[in-house]
Amino acid sequence: MSLAAPARLVAAVVQMTSADDVAANLAAVKERVAEAAARGATLITLPENFAYFGDEAGKLRAAESTDAGAGAGVITRTLVELAAQHGVHLVGGGMPERSADEKRPYNCSLLVGPAGVVARYRKIHLFDVDLADGTRLEESKATHPGELDQAVVATVPMVSDPAAAPLTVGLSVCYDLRFPELYRAMSRAGARVLTVPAAFTVPTGKDHWHVLLRARAIENQCYLLAPAQQGNHPRGRQTYGKSLIIDPWGDVIAQASDGPGVAVASLDFAYQDRVRAGLPALRHARL
Repeated sequence: MSLAAPARLVAAVVQMTSADDVAANLAAVKERVAEAAARGATLITLPENFAYFGDEAGKLRAAESTDAGAGAGVITRTLVELAAQHGVHLVGGGMPERSADEKRPYNCSLLVGPAGVVARYRKIHLFDVDLADGTRLEESKATHPGELDQAVVATVPMVSDPAAAPLTVGLSVCYDLRFPELYRAMSRAGARVLTVPAAFTVPTGKDHWHVLLRARAIENQCYLLAPAQQGNHPRGRQTYGKSLIIDPWGDVIAQASDGPGVAVASLDFAYQDRVRAGLPALRHARL
């Protein structure tokens, strides 16, 4: 007998102001994950650069293996330990993972559960831009891109309803948000929830953050979880924040205030099914 479709799940987006101290950042992660779990969340998402936000030399030192077991680094082990402690699944939104290029680690979004690593997504769209305020960002100089044909989805069990079918979650990171074809590939692969951990700059965030996130949710009739960095970071970096949870109609159903914190919402998959049935755009897609 097939499992029933999932009904509801409580999800959380964690907002952080990370810096260049891995131990301090992980201590903040522990606090926020505990808060989110205490509020009922079983799928908790962390922002890009949650464990390290600093210069490239420090990022290279922080880069680690995400392999299972004793070979995993401290960031990966901490996420798995937290997932087991609280009985949740965590999306570690963007962390430095060693690659074959010794000088350019991946920017990896890591999905973990109580039993260990579930999936990895290595960011494929790298942020190389000259901003209007004079800021120059060149992510590709110190980050190795993931495989270009990659669209990573993974299943998460419904902890609150073991009789329900697992939930399919899609993984992405920050600048990927501007490339809708990646999200369409994830929705075609069955994703009901899309994750967009980010460290959006203030100039782009204030004009584009909400509208792009709502567009991706509407286009794919998915719930969208967007945990973000907010505030001042080393090297003069400033991030926009406004961590969001958006429903399949494009409505913002939870948003974090300024500063570190957690926003929580209940994801209603019966409502998602009604949205998709009432406006069957995904079935009408021809390309």
